[in-house]
Amino acid sequence: QVRLVESGGGLVQAGGSLRLSCAVSGTIFSPNTMGWYRQAPGKQRELVARIFSNGSPTYEDSVKGRFTISRDNAKNTLYLQMNSLKAEDTAVYYCNLYRRIDYDYWGQGTQVTVSS
Repeated sequence: QVRLVESGGGLVQAGGSLRLSCAVSGTIFSPNTMGWYRQAPGKQRELVARIFSNGSPTYEDSVKGRFTISRDNAKNTLYLQMNSLKAEDTAVYYCNLYRRIDYDYWGQGTQVTVSS
């Protein structure tokens, strides 16, 4: 069984920074893709950023240049450094580990609130 636990969310003023972490435990198969998703009230969950086992990242357009995704495979941990935060970044942020349709795991989410 795989377990993902996010941490690092909180309340921050616009323009501030937060760093999210996602600790992964259990049986981890590689290669895999890890990602951060977010869901704001009344909206669908959307991809924020993802990173492949080889370290190649991709970003949603609205966070490019502000957010940085990284992973430490030795520590089985995923990170999301969020800078220049905006009110529209307010959401619950979820960590995801994906390899194939039957190896697809989610964390419980961490709330990020940006006050304007």
